[in-house]
Amino acid sequence: MNKIMALPILYSLRNCPYAMRARLAIYASSQQVQLRDLVLSNKPAEMLEVSPKGTVPVLVTANGQVIEESLEVMLWAFEQSDPDGYLEQANPNVLDEKLGLIAIFDNEFKGHLEQYRAAKRYHEPTLAEHRQVCESYLVQLEQRLCQQKYLMSDKPTIVDLALVPFIRQFARVERQWYLQSSYPKLRQWLNTYLQSRMFSKVMTKYPMWLDSKEVVVFGNDSQKRTHN
Repeated sequence: MNKIMALPILYSLRNCPYAMRARLAIYASSQQVQLRDLVLSNKPAEMLEVSPKGTVPVLVTANGQVIEESLEVMLWAFEQSDPDGYLEQANPNVLDEKLGLIAIFDNEFKGHLEQYRAAKRYHEPTLAEHRQVCESYLVQLEQRLCQQKYLMSDKPTIVDLALVPFIRQFARVERQWYLQSSYPKLRQWLNTYLQSRMFSKVMTKYPMWLDSKEVVVFGNDSQKRTHN
């Protein structure tokens, strides 16, 4: 139990795409953390004490370092362990290219995606217009996937894990349109993840930490649950 309590703590929200990609990286890097699931309407005082901005994910490492950005959590995970070469640290130029592509989707695509989702939710007449803006980014991914199995190469990288949650959100806005759209490679790529053991583990539903005080050990393909 003492060994478990010494693990890093990850404050997370199950369906938040930022928290989702942090969990994907932790799982893929074979790390273990204490997972504390929450709802944004009831944020733990423990989390707000270390991260007053109150958004997820928040990682508190074993030595007390607080990491508040999802991409930084991903980088931390793979810097601890990267058995499958998600970062390919031996080639810094390649890493810069990966981070550049992620930045485009974080800084540009995500805003357009939120407008598209809002247009659907509120039945706005601009729905198709917002979708088309999002599509300009999807076309780039489809082109990449026509040349290789994953977004950067024939092996998965940090880019794939970082973008999966947002492409999943896009696919759910107009489900029937998406299934008939001209992005077969993108659909295949997304389904590869959604149907994977990794995604199933990452999306496992746990009781809210504030309600149960359960200690959930997440990652390294072995999730355990105990009570304080």
